[in-house]
Amino acid sequence: MDALKLNEKDTIRVTESNLRATTVAIFEKMGVPKDDCRLAADVLITADLRGVASHGVSNILQRYVGFYKDKLVNPTPDWKIIRESPAVASINADGGLGIIIAPKAMQIAIEKARNVGVGMVTIQNGRHLSMASYHAMLALKHDMIGMCMTSTMPFMIPTFGAEPRLGTNPIAVAAPADREAPFVYDAATTVVANNKVTLARRMGVKLPPGWVADAEGTPIMQEVEPPAPGVDRLLPLGSTKEMGSHKGYGLAGVVDIFSGILTGGGYGANNGGKHVCNHCVVAYNIETFMDVAEFKRTMDEWLVMLKTTKPAPGHDRVLYPGLPEAECEKEYKAKGIPLHHEVVEWLRQTCTELKAACYV
Repeated sequence: MDALKLNEKDTIRVTESNLRATTVAIFEKMGVPKDDCRLAADVLITADLRGVASHGVSNILQRYVGFYKDKLVNPTPDWKIIRESPAVASINADGGLGIIIAPKAMQIAIEKARNVGVGMVTIQNGRHLSMASYHAMLALKHDMIGMCMTSTMPFMIPTFGAEPRLGTNPIAVAAPADREAPFVYDAATTVVANNKVTLARRMGVKLPPGWVADAEGTPIMQEVEPPAPGVDRLLPLGSTKEMGSHKGYGLAGVVDIFSGILTGGGYGANNGGKHVCNHCVVAYNIETFMDVAEFKRTMDEWLVMLKTTKPAPGHDRVLYPGLPEAECEKEYKAKGIPLHHEVVEWLRQTCTELKAACYV
């Protein structure tokens, strides 16, 4: 949505290293161990570098600080594997933030995939994990396909429903290529991630048709002011039954099964706490299925086929999932990460209040 893009007059460019150092300093003041601080910061900075501001420092860190202050997140979780086999494991996250626990779970999944071809790890009693594709992409450098799903608190109303019953329940899949940027799909099963509604509130812009429903569950198919915080009724991907909302609704159900019920921690609407999120990460070892070099060559061929498709009128080119983000990351590493001036002001104020080092 173009209206959610930052205007240059509202933008302050911050270098990756300075934003990373500031984020680490804030996490340290929350009582998070130093290695976990660096890991948490990497998840958020990667989201901002890839242009996913809705899940980066600019939109999520303030929420996480509030979680820690309100003791909704455990800064030093004693997470444990509670069930395990050669291919799978189940983790109790002990209330740890997902951006810290999920990467560790994915490393377990990667090791299992290295040994037996596929590794799958479920996580119960977790918290928000930010950009799901971060965790899926961890598999790429190991010549593996990664997947991540998360069952969140209810924001989505089911098709024909009038109240939220499912989360935004994103699904991310990352597959490596050779010369081309990897294929990275990451999307909520709602029409839009709830964080983008938050961004719309901050920026004072209306929501497009088909994002939310009214109080009776009827899809609003014209522009509308963002609803007040806490009363979001996001529509499933597709918006209406005629446009395929039952598909988005069904996919959200799939995520609730794999990332909710299968974890033993419950599903989004009944998981033991408002801010509890349960997760599932999977790694597929390509060499178990076929020659890795052949896979990457074929991926390149397929991705080039997609991006060289003749564009429709009014469009310059065809993209594939992961390509815009890869291009954005290259630009932001060179020119700095654009942050809304209110975000920079909050970072500076927070560092002052916490007596934390500030580099922005």
